[in-house]
Amino acid sequence: MSVKNIARRDFLVKAAQATAVATCGGLLWDYLLRQEVRAHPYALRPPGALAEGDFHAACIKCGQCVNACPFDTLKLAGAGGDMPIGTPYFTPREVPCYLCPDIPCMEACPTGALSPKLDDINKSRMGLAVIDLENCLSWKGLRCEICHRECPLKGRAIILETHPRGISKHAMFFPIVNSDACTGCGICEKACPTTEAAIRILPHNLVQGKIGEHYRLGWIEKNEITQEFKPGAPEAPEKPGKKAPGMDYLNEGDL
Repeated sequence: MSVKNIARRDFLVKAAQATAVATCGGLLWDYLLRQEVRAHPYALRPPGALAEGDFHAACIKCGQCVNACPFDTLKLAGAGGDMPIGTPYFTPREVPCYLCPDIPCMEACPTGALSPKLDDINKSRMGLAVIDLENCLSWKGLRCEICHRECPLKGRAIILETHPRGISKHAMFFPIVNSDACTGCGICEKACPTTEAAIRILPHNLVQGKIGEHYRLGWIEKNEITQEFKPGAPEAPEKPGKKAPGMDYLNEGDL
């Protein structure tokens, strides 16, 4: 075989190899892009995380927040999972967020994907605790209240409502979650004693509704619209005029 033919064969082999590599790279990149688009709806992000779309645009998957977490709460999503590769998340049932006052994960973020505007860890809203009333021990009438006792914002994020038992003098204590105060740390989920946690942390958009801005809650809102009608002395009802005998007051005619 001549030198010319050998060179030609080597060129064709290398061209085929380059084409194969480019094709595989393109397929892998397409997969990664598709995975980025379909972010897992149940993913719980670190404190201060931007809205999911903005978070993915800002997060560079560097892992600095994971390294900074002193409790090993945060993990990076791996390949083949339901979340975009390299994004930080945590699973409360395994390791919750212990609400570090200095928020080291946020401080370590170089891009602002974990917003530096969060100046108080208790103002973080990583998710919302939701109680399964059918399997919660307290809602079944047993004494538990562990989620209430373990909550870092006890009495604010989780409160207890007392209800009479009916068959005895003892009361039942029902845990209630206050969405205005719940940080979504997941300490309650971790502490729940049931086999499968009867209280779980979920993203707000999956569990909270919105009544609409056209409703006016006058007993809550204080603005010109709700305060337009001031309470005052009720006006005396008009007295019906006297009708002559034999007049039909409905038809204004003779009976």
